[in-house]
Amino acid sequence: MTDTTIEERYGRTPGRARRERLILIVAGVFFGLVVGAWVIWAGLDSVSGGLDTRDLGHKVNDEFSVDVQYEVTVPQGTEVSCALQAQNDKHAIVGWEIVELPASDSYTRRFTEEVRTSELAVTGLIYRCWLT
Repeated sequence: MTDTTIEERYGRTPGRARRERLILIVAGVFFGLVVGAWVIWAGLDSVSGGLDTRDLGHKVNDEFSVDVQYEVTVPQGTEVSCALQAQNDKHAIVGWEIVELPASDSYTRRFTEEVRTSELAVTGLIYRCWLT
């Protein structure tokens, strides 16, 4: 038996090798395009929706309210809503308020909001902010 006959018997022909190489090249190009598109999409998405918040402090007024001081950084002209919460010494939520912040020409703004509580709070902070 010749080497060519054995190769043909087990499916190792030159045509099949070319097909397998072509399939691998096409799959590699497709994978590269998908990864490239994802990188571009993720990069553009994070630039357009930049929202950053920072707790600056709190002041307990009395057993029924706490002032929450916070900072919001968002692209100019973007409206934001924030959920603020007050917690007691057991970390239970004893006060909650959602505030809507109008669009502004400033990139970073500071706010102080009073949150009413059902009992004495020991802290007040931002729970979450989102673009509206």
